[in-house]
Amino acid sequence: MKKIAFFLLVFFLLTTGCNRQEQATDKPGKELLVYCGITMIKPMAEIGTMIEKQEGCKITITKGGSGNLLKAIRANMVGDLYLPGSDSYIETSKKEGLVTETVYVGQNKAVMMVRKNNPKGISPDLTNLLRKDLYVAVGNPNSGSIGRETKKVLERKNIFDGVIDNARILTTDSKNLINVLKDEKADLVINWYATATWPENQPYVDVLPIADKYATPKKLVIGLLKTSRYPEIARKFMALAASKKGQDIFQKYGLYNVP
Repeated sequence: MKKIAFFLLVFFLLTTGCNRQEQATDKPGKELLVYCGITMIKPMAEIGTMIEKQEGCKITITKGGSGNLLKAIRANMVGDLYLPGSDSYIETSKKEGLVTETVYVGQNKAVMMVRKNNPKGISPDLTNLLRKDLYVAVGNPNSGSIGRETKKVLERKNIFDGVIDNARILTTDSKNLINVLKDEKADLVINWYATATWPENQPYVDVLPIADKYATPKKLVIGLLKTSRYPEIARKFMALAASKKGQDIFQKYGLYNVP
């Protein structure tokens, strides 16, 4: 009986020790929350993977329309980094005290897009967005960066109200604008140039450039949020994104030296 009791005691101690070790191992490590506009998801995910390996942390990226993301930041007051599709959102965030530091990482530009091989023979003239015979889709200026930029472009041409009235589809972000062309639900859209360069989109869309006097290249700027729990890691993320290696990654996805 004594031997049995001894072995039971040893077994108890060993299994208890294993459970404690598993609990210690299972403790969550450092996790960064990044708010990212949809068009920049690919390079940010690639850089995030590098930082995870380098720092032994976890990077969680929340994607969406830049305006909707800013609303989420204001409401939740959590997170580490914010990359919208236009630096105008960063300027707003700085004025509100939400962003404390920034780095430049790339650029993008609004263009018109049509279905591959331009079956309707649409010319690169913004007034085509007023044509009643075309299915036109534009971004909502209240939800995402492409919608906000579209409004600026069309206001410079003095046709914003007319285009909004003519648009068959008002959507939230760049991904949806690509999808309505892929699904042949629209003939003409305004979208960010970078999305047309991606392999999954190239076979389906063609780009019609917009003159610089209406659409200028927009700076992409990452902001460090004042709510960051791990600012030292967030700054390493920013430094990598702004480095030559990081900018090469952004360029790979059409987000640098735009035409």
